[in-house]
Amino acid sequence: MKIEQVDRNRFLVTTKRYRGKVTSDWFDAKLLAEQGAIIGHSTGRNTTWFFQKRDEQFVLRKYYRGGILSKWVEDSYLFTGLKRTRAYRELSLLRKMQKIGLPVPEPVALMVEKNGFTYRASIIIGLIKNTQDLFHVLRQRSLSADEWQAVGALIRQFHEQGVYHSDLNIHNILLDDQGQFWLIDFDKGRLLANTSARLETNLARLQRSLGKEQDKHSEFNWQESDWHYLVEGYNG
Repeated sequence: MKIEQVDRNRFLVTTKRYRGKVTSDWFDAKLLAEQGAIIGHSTGRNTTWFFQKRDEQFVLRKYYRGGILSKWVEDSYLFTGLKRTRAYRELSLLRKMQKIGLPVPEPVALMVEKNGFTYRASIIIGLIKNTQDLFHVLRQRSLSADEWQAVGALIRQFHEQGVYHSDLNIHNILLDDQGQFWLIDFDKGRLLANTSARLETNLARLQRSLGKEQDKHSEFNWQESDWHYLVEGYNG
């Protein structure tokens, strides 16, 4: 990955395919909107922007803190080196996963802005077209037994490569119009030994996510028996 110092405080990192293409204005949602490049957005705890440059579509996401600390420090982190920032680690992990053929978004670029001992960061990834996250799919319809098995097989695919997803929930699993499942949002993800017991904690987190959304929404097409098919797919 190429590291470029944009100015005194900002660093731009791009993957090989996007060297010389990505510029600092790609990280400015307001400027993208003025250029007419914004094609959509997703609002959860924070806003994620979808935009288009030439014939390609991208996702712009800024890093924000979660938990109790976020009440006082919204989006800044202690700077201990560019390659130790959350953005660099995520982009690097995406690049490794893409190389071994895992179904993840394409890594594109990141921007880190250093301010004294702290930094802020944003990441750009490729937009996976014609997808819905599992949450929105389940609000509309049930998944078949084969589809639940495919979700389990998807997670197993990552675990066999030692990929630990730090926040595996139904918002981070996508289904495209060809019936393929994808995994997104690898902030704080990491590579472990593929025998690590920690990997299977991903499953417990996903199961809690399903139960939580079922309790919140009367129209949510999931039941405990579906979990059996997911585990069946995971175990092959």
